[in-house]
Amino acid sequence: MLIGEYKHNLDNKGRLSLPSKFRNKFSEGIILTRGIDQCIFGFTKLEWEKVVKKLTELPLSQANARAFSRLILSGAYEIELDGQGRILIPEPLRIYANLEKRIVIVGMYTRIEIWDEKNWENYKKQTEESSQEIAERLSDLGI
Repeated sequence: MLIGEYKHNLDNKGRLSLPSKFRNKFSEGIILTRGIDQCIFGFTKLEWEKVVKKLTELPLSQANARAFSRLILSGAYEIELDGQGRILIPEPLRIYANLEKRIVIVGMYTRIEIWDEKNWENYKKQTEESSQEIAERLSDLGI
């Protein structure tokens, strides 16, 4: 189970140390790709296969489906952890997510999200300010 919020530093080579409690989940590697809201998504290989299956079943005739599939699939990289539990975040993904030095890794149960700390704090503040409205909309979905 991937949950929680962890702050780490990105080193000058673009490497990021994963939280120790997440490392065993990614022992076979991690798939990194462009996420939504200017973050990076990180999937186990098993979860990645589930995402790919859903994406490849989207109708090619719908522009939004093609665009979303392109965003996720074309930005994907298969990454191995080094002996110290670090991953090298490819430069295109670092640029996409505006990653600088301070990073937040957020556990989202079936994936992780990698955020620039400033972007995460801004996003979290906006979300917290809208939490009541969000909760009301989710109640329409039965949550």
